[in-house]
Amino acid sequence: MTYPIRPIDEPEWPAFSRVNEEAFGWTPHPKQVERFKAQTEFDRTLAAFDGEQIVGVTGVFSLTMTVPGGQLPVAGVTAVSVLASHRRRGVLSSLMRRQLADIRERGESVAALYASEALIYGRYGYGRAAGELSFTIDSHRSAFVPGAPQDPALRLRVAKPADVRGELEKVFATVVTRRPGQYERVEQTWTAVLADEEYDQHGAGSLRSVLAEDDGGVRGYALFRIKSSWDEAGVPNGTLKLHELEATDPAAYALLWRSVLDRDLVTKVEAGGRPMDDPLLALIADQRQLRPRWSDELWVRLVEVDRALTGRSYAAPVDTVIEVEDDVCPWNARRWRLTADLTGAECKPVEEEPDVTLPVAALGSAYLGDGTLGERLDAGLLREHSAGAVRKLATAMSWSPKPWAGLTF
Repeated sequence: MTYPIRPIDEPEWPAFSRVNEEAFGWTPHPKQVERFKAQTEFDRTLAAFDGEQIVGVTGVFSLTMTVPGGQLPVAGVTAVSVLASHRRRGVLSSLMRRQLADIRERGESVAALYASEALIYGRYGYGRAAGELSFTIDSHRSAFVPGAPQDPALRLRVAKPADVRGELEKVFATVVTRRPGQYERVEQTWTAVLADEEYDQHGAGSLRSVLAEDDGGVRGYALFRIKSSWDEAGVPNGTLKLHELEATDPAAYALLWRSVLDRDLVTKVEAGGRPMDDPLLALIADQRQLRPRWSDELWVRLVEVDRALTGRSYAAPVDTVIEVEDDVCPWNARRWRLTADLTGAECKPVEEEPDVTLPVAALGSAYLGDGTLGERLDAGLLREHSAGAVRKLATAMSWSPKPWAGLTF
């Protein structure tokens, strides 16, 4: 059975939203639904229909994302949902294939998403391209190493986040181009980031901010909530839940972390979703006190291999023929010669014998600079025809800092 697929019109939004809520087991506040609607690009939605009923949905945010060496338009895939009554009928496959064709037609060579379930998206050519760490820190055991950066010109300012939105936006605009995976925020995104209704708080109190600044302006900020608590003896043991911490320089970064870790009446700091190479790992004297937990973060799909590979920079020279396997986007399934150095890259179709044969998902995993090409080779998941070719490709595609988006879309 086939299910017609098309973008929705605005009057169909409630039905579209209900499929998303049902699939994710989520019961949002009506204002949260309206907030998501305000972010939705209706011409980039897709819905699968069984008669008049919407049974599967997905959408795309038009992102400007940082990649190694620059920025590219990237399709931020979101709201992928199918009703339980219509699972295993090809609805998801049809939606994903149609979406990738639409993305290509739009001229975007890269798609990215956050995976609700890690088993799903490799089937459609997405590869895990970034990881994240979450920290649970005993604030009384959070001393920094000797020589942590300081700047006597810096000072802290406590402010209500909504009152300093413009300053937060300015700091973020400065740092967003530094790390692959981060993406520019539009007005609706900032509105969602700073949302502070009771249903946004989840019992953890109001959204708070502290800014690091000097006479020249703001150099960083932290956004957080505090869940107050006291033990039976009346001793405070509150928990600070860090949402964001961004800074333009190391001294501002260190000062903001100390402000977070030294907060009165707080004994524990929970920092979810931090980059894999978060500088805090180097600053904290006893790294065990971070109690890091790993999770996957961004997944990336190369929609057009040649344009994607020429749209980023490379850390080392490479000249290799890559045979790409891709049964979802057949225009990619051929041999490509990638020639790149520190000044630029060229990727052209060739008929030469390949140095490496790999699935398109493997290229997606490596695209932002923290891929798993070596691990995949050792696991027998790709084939090396020329000795050392995978190592050379992995080295060229590596990047510092490591990729991390930092905000789910």
